Order: sequence, then structure tokens, then C-alpha cells
Amino acid sequence: MTAYVLYGSEVSLFSGKARAYLRWRGVDFEERLATRDVYRDVILPKVGWPVIPVVAMPDGGVVQDTTDIIETIEAHMPEGPRAIPEGPVQGVVSRLLDLFADEWLVIPAMHYRWNYNEDWIYGEFGRTSAPDAPPAEQYAIGRKNGERFKGAVPMLGVSEETIPGVEAAYEAFLKDMTAHLRQHPYVLGGRPSLGDFALNGPLYAHLLRDPESGRLMERLAPGVADYVRRVQAGEAGDDDLLADDGVPHTLEPVLSRQMNEQMPVMVETAALFGEWAGAAGSGSDVPRGLGMIPFETGGFEGECAARTFPLWRLQAVTDAIDALDGDAKVRLAALLERVGGSPLMEFRLPARLVRRDCRLKLA
Repeated sequence: MTAYVLYGSEVSLFSGKARAYLRWRGVDFEERLATRDVYRDVILPKVGWPVIPVVAMPDGGVVQDTTDIIETIEAHMPEGPRAIPEGPVQGVVSRLLDLFADEWLVIPAMHYRWNYNEDWIYGEFGRTSAPDAPPAEQYAIGRKNGERFKGAVPMLGVSEETIPGVEAAYEAFLKDMTAHLRQHPYVLGGRPSLGDFALNGPLYAHLLRDPESGRLMERLAPGVADYVRRVQAGEAGDDDLLADDGVPHTLEPVLSRQMNEQMPVMVETAALFGEWAGAAGSGSDVPRGLGMIPFETGGFEGECAARTFPLWRLQAVTDAIDALDGDAKVRLAALLERVGGSPLMEFRLPARLVRRDCRLKLA
């Protein structure tokens, strides 16, 4: 009997992240397609809302968030290499990449899916939801299911005004990753870690697997496409993370883009969150969004939703910074100064967040 069950789908960004980790970790798991029946019988009763991936644990419990899945399984399986590096600076960088991949690369991932691959993805959604239905019925089901995902695209800031910037920033990211991968097979050295699994979510499930964006990646960045396939396959790597808690200099352009584009959105969102938290009670459910705010990507300006879940990822970054000792703090400060992220050493959310019952709440 399989110890763990992953409820997910090949089309799901976060299923790709979880699957890559589970394969790399050597977890005894079975993946079950998240069909309509699975949503009705498993996910909705145990999670409370329709979301994937979900991992069923050996004790009968479920874990929903991908980083929570990784941390929970790491705690259950203490032997073997750690997805979250033990090196303190590498640990902070891993958390930063987790934030960047989950909450910023989702912008090009959703743009390319819905503006280049829309008709194709409706069929994929239908095959996932109703694998035994005829193609025409699958397409109709997929179109209905896809409406809520397509509706999220403007909230991410994708518009006629910003699309050139979204594409320019993504292509620059591919160029930077190509340069990095010429020197290192994974983000922090010779084996995968949390940052690789996080990047694999958008890069595999949307940007490589979807046909039009997949052709773009193969043409512009074949080394990145190879890297995405290696991580998704769960390859162990041939070496270890860089010695002495090192962070490759070739990763700094990616971190610079995060500091220049994503962090201003985080700061503005945190300010709105502080205003909301000041009037909310402890244990209150945090709203998913707090209005629209300005943002910039690839040199183009627009508006995006002030989404609150990225603050949860950012809190994990600042918690990791707070845990640093003196030497590690000095080394991280030097890295952040080089990438334009020095304010992060002092920035903290105006109120604490917790996750209970698969929901984000005010501590």
C-alpha cells in the first residue's frame, strides 16, 4: 500500500512543484488525477475548497500548500538530503526563490497559457476533469472549468499595456538562467533544492509543457528546457550544494530582478495588509486580495492585485533572516546589497500570519 498520495494534474503549476520534490526525495507515493469525483469525495471534504495539489499522509491527514508539503515530508523523513538547505544563507536564498517562482513567475506562466495556449488548455482541463467523457464534452467541461483561471490573468497585471514587459522580463529570465546553468546544474550547485522545485512549477507545467510557450523555451533557452525536464524527473544530481554556504554569482541577476520588480509590490501589499490587520481580530481569515496597486515588469507599468498569499512566503524569508547568526547575516547583507535588496534585512510584515485548516489567518 502506498504511503503517500498526491492528488494533482500535469496541467497544474503547483502539482509540478510537488511532484518534482516527491520524486527527488524518493517518497513512496502514488499520483491520482484530480477528477470531478476526487474534488467531490476527497478535496472538498478535507480541504474545504477546490485546490490542487493535495497530499494525503500515511496518518490520514492531508497537506495542501506545496511548501508545507515539502516541510512536512522533510520532518517525517529526517534521513537523506534536505530540500531546504542547512546553510543559513542558502536557506534564505531558497526561500527567496520559492517566493519568486510561486508568486512572480506565475505572471508569465499565466500569460503564455491564456494568451497563446487557450484552446489547447481547455481540452487538457476537460481530459483531467472527465477522462472518460468524449472529446466534445471534455472541451465544454474544460472551458467551463478554465473560466476562473483565465479570469485571474488581469489580476496578475497582464494587460495589453504590460504584455510586452511580461514577455521581455521572462525572456531576460531565460537568458539569465541559461548563463547560470552553464556553470551549475541546479540553482545552488550540484543537486536540487527548494528553489529548483519551486522554479519547476511554472517552468514545467505551464511554460514548457504548454505547446506555444514550450516551443519558445526550446528555441530561446534549450538548456533551461533540459534543466526543467531533469528536475521534473526527480534526478538526484551528481554533487552537493556549494561548499561553505555559498551562493553562485550567476544567480544574482535573477535575484536582482526579484528585488527590482517583485519586492516593491510586496512592500505596497504589506502596507495595505497592515491597514487591514489593524481593524481585524486575531484568527481572522485574511482576504485573498486587498485591491489593485501599481507594478512594473520588463520596463512596462500597469496594475496588479495586492495578493496576500505572497506575504506568507515573504514572512518565511524574513523569519529565516531573523534566525541568522552574525557571520551569516554579514554574508547575506553583502549579497543583498549586490542585488539591490538591502532593505530586506530590516523589512518585516506589520502583523504575523499563520496557516490553519489550509487557510491564511491573522496570528
